[in-house]
Amino acid sequence: MSVGYSAVQWSHHKRVYDAIAAGAAAGYIAAFLAIGKVLWHGQHAISDEILVMRALGSCAIVLLHVILCIGPLARLDARFLPVLYNRRHLGVMTFLIALSHAALAIGYYHGFGVVNPAYSLLTSSASINSFASFPFEWLGLGALLIMFLMASTSHDFWLRNLSSRTWKRLHMLVYVAYALLIGHVALGALQTNRGDLAPILMGLGLLLVCGLHLAAARREHAIDRGQNPATSNSETWLDAGPVASIPKSRARSVCAPGGERIAVFRHAGGVSAVTNTCAHQGGPLSEGRVIDGCITCPWHGWQYKPGDGCSPPPFQEKIATYQIRIVQGRAEVNTRPLPPGTPVEPARLGESDLAGAYGEGLHV
Repeated sequence: MSVGYSAVQWSHHKRVYDAIAAGAAAGYIAAFLAIGKVLWHGQHAISDEILVMRALGSCAIVLLHVILCIGPLARLDARFLPVLYNRRHLGVMTFLIALSHAALAIGYYHGFGVVNPAYSLLTSSASINSFASFPFEWLGLGALLIMFLMASTSHDFWLRNLSSRTWKRLHMLVYVAYALLIGHVALGALQTNRGDLAPILMGLGLLLVCGLHLAAARREHAIDRGQNPATSNSETWLDAGPVASIPKSRARSVCAPGGERIAVFRHAGGVSAVTNTCAHQGGPLSEGRVIDGCITCPWHGWQYKPGDGCSPPPFQEKIATYQIRIVQGRAEVNTRPLPPGTPVEPARLGESDLAGAYGEGLHV
């Protein structure tokens, strides 16, 4: 849903996003073909089919690296959040390019015999005990099947019917596909092309993906470690820090002892707390902001009212809410979640609670 509470179909922003992504992929493929013609000529010339095959395969690899880097980059720097928008279309495009690479490879290497090309692919190289002759095609096929599964379930129809948790687990298989792809390239293209550039680029890509994920995890761990839970009257209240340090219409994320993340929003002269997990795709609500009186998820614009966690009519999604209070200018959250859609009166802010709030004075 959008800020205007209407279902998002093919919006202007989606068209722009997809046009840029498709243009970048087409530009990469065209540049690869042009440079390849210059580099591989004369006695080192390769056929046009193989050149196109390499262009499609390398483009899919680059796009997959981009997809895997978007998530941690958005957690490390909020300026990357817009890139998350419509990432599923980027994944579908990656699958289609990878499928084109596979179809061309199967047709070129297995399509001129009397054996079915698919059967030939699976049986022509089956020396699994040999590193040099390992059937790397199997690894590529496995990665392609996972990408097909993800692309075919990318629509919200599947998200709603599989449940957000199941859908998320299914799409985490992208890391399995990435590992299979690394093996496919290492045991295939890198075995026949002995140059140094391709292995170096693959190694740098792997380091980039792993490094960004570790950096993002370290940052989140540091934030969680800084939380200070305190027990009072058989209830656990979590210190969310000074209210004045929460920007207006923004939030701070805190982590309950059980691992549940809670988003504490400062809005309209008060403070409210809801689960940090969007009901759509599990997006981090604390990285969004309050727009038109509603918490707006930074991933796809789904919205919830801070006071009760309900989506604005006519939508019916609900998220869990939390009791919240202000003690000596600091926000404290009860770590026990309330049922989704439970109304909770925002904790009202006094003048002393906002002293020195980012130069905003007392305008709340």
